[in-house]
Amino acid sequence: MYVIATAGHVDHGKSTLVRALTDMEPDRWAEERRRGLTIGLGFAWTTIDGDRVALVDVPGHERFVATMLAGVGPVSAVLFVVAADEGWMPQSTEHLAVLDALGVRHGVLAITRADLADPGPARARALELISRTSLGNVDSVAVSAVTGSGMAELRAALSTLARSLPPPDLGADVRLWVDRAFAIDGAGTVVTGTLAAGTIRTGDALVLASGRSVRVRGVQELGEQVATATAVARVAVSLRGVDRTAVGRGDSLMTPDVWLTSDLIDIAVHPASAGDLPERLVMHIGSAAVPIRLRPLGTATARAQLTVALPLRVGDRAVLREPGRHELVVAADVLDIRPPTLRRRGAARRRGADLDRLRSGDPTEFHLRQHGFLHEQRLRAMGLPTPDSATVGGWHADADLLTELGGRIGSEVDGWLAERPLRQGMPVTILSQRLELPDPVLLPPIARAAGLIVASGEVRRDGTRSLPGPVAAAVAAVVAELRDTPFAAPDANRLRELGLGQRELAAAVRAGHLVKIADGIHLLPDSIVRAAGVVACLAQPFTISAARQALNTTRRVAVPLLEQLDARGVTERGSDDTRTVRKTTP
Repeated sequence: MYVIATAGHVDHGKSTLVRALTDMEPDRWAEERRRGLTIGLGFAWTTIDGDRVALVDVPGHERFVATMLAGVGPVSAVLFVVAADEGWMPQSTEHLAVLDALGVRHGVLAITRADLADPGPARARALELISRTSLGNVDSVAVSAVTGSGMAELRAALSTLARSLPPPDLGADVRLWVDRAFAIDGAGTVVTGTLAAGTIRTGDALVLASGRSVRVRGVQELGEQVATATAVARVAVSLRGVDRTAVGRGDSLMTPDVWLTSDLIDIAVHPASAGDLPERLVMHIGSAAVPIRLRPLGTATARAQLTVALPLRVGDRAVLREPGRHELVVAADVLDIRPPTLRRRGAARRRGADLDRLRSGDPTEFHLRQHGFLHEQRLRAMGLPTPDSATVGGWHADADLLTELGGRIGSEVDGWLAERPLRQGMPVTILSQRLELPDPVLLPPIARAAGLIVASGEVRRDGTRSLPGPVAAAVAAVVAELRDTPFAAPDANRLRELGLGQRELAAAVRAGHLVKIADGIHLLPDSIVRAAGVVACLAQPFTISAARQALNTTRRVAVPLLEQLDARGVTERGSDDTRTVRKTTP
């Protein structure tokens, strides 16, 4: 399907042309048909050369420009209408300015009422003005909906236009801007809009910008029920989980967990200077129209405070207008949806200079420099391309920040350990907090690049760190005693006499001097291997008493030592509490 919006001055025959093309009535309200004036958005469709073409008919009156924007906002092609007998008019100018601000590049010009006046002058003037905008040079057709003259040529031009449109991204994240919402008995709440990218299926879980989760109950394309709707399409989506009063024009229906809403954004404006714009404007994007407060930052950049948070991405195009001033229509490109706070004197000026550089640079590099680290999911939600650089746990980092952290990490570790002489290394969690890393998974590659060792949840220098003098002497005394009687672990009194508490013993274990068998029981590092050799020489199966005697130790040490052998598969404990050796090495 292809979707094309109309544009042009009021009463130039847009709706009449849509009727002639589709044999459908685009004006939905009786008042519109009675007055012959389009007030709301109209929708109709037809088939041209085998292709389905949907038309969004927009009002042309100056009072309904916001409605016009809601119709053309999500659409990439336009049927621009100018009447031969009236020529170019004020709303022709404003509608063209809106299309130019939106960056619409595909269109056809229809000169209507060609049966009432020579279409030549109106065509020449319109083509000249249109050529100066994003639309550039467009095909034009003179038509009369009354006589039918030129209608075949217009259908051919629309077919050519439709087939020239870029293919949509069917796998894109859904953001359906709602242009209508209503309730139907048996269907519940229904929203309609132009699906510009992505796919919606019956049963999909989606979310509104408010954060409310909804479920797709059913989908229609051009009045027909479908299981799956793919872009580009005019769709009606019936929803579970939301009341009609909770959704309306300007809302959006989105893929969950991949969009960020923001009420504070940095933008680039053109062609006007940011400093020349009024402070209070209305921002139009998709079908939304939100009052904003503008703060100039640079010549062409500004910060916008929105009255309502919207789901936005970097690169989105919006239109800024001042209601009542038809000549003020400004394009705005979203540069940042998570801008930094401006607190210090001169911060706004510096931010403006940064944004000026961003406009000609790589947006992903700019935002990585600003945030330091960004997860690939956040990059996606911000609308930023994922860099080719390697990631750790899905994180991307600013290269300069990595260099800075590589220079800091060693001094952080050394400083922390200097205050804790019994520790061999600094815990990864604490070091990650010191370096302000968003995820501890980022720490190991930074540490290793700086020549540090990461093991057992700690970061340390290469080599074993010496114990403080008194502690080293006490541990040496224990080691000497265990060399004579390797399984006679010193008891609590002996450890207290030597001045070895839990911290000192833990440091001795980390340094590799001792091994902890159980609470209060420490032996030499090779004690498990030696114990396995001793019990292997016993008659099998053997009792705890036999093992205790062979190891020349107490039951206090023998029981946890045998449990260690059980855990390593060296011994197997029987139902009668005896044990059998299964292998001789732990």
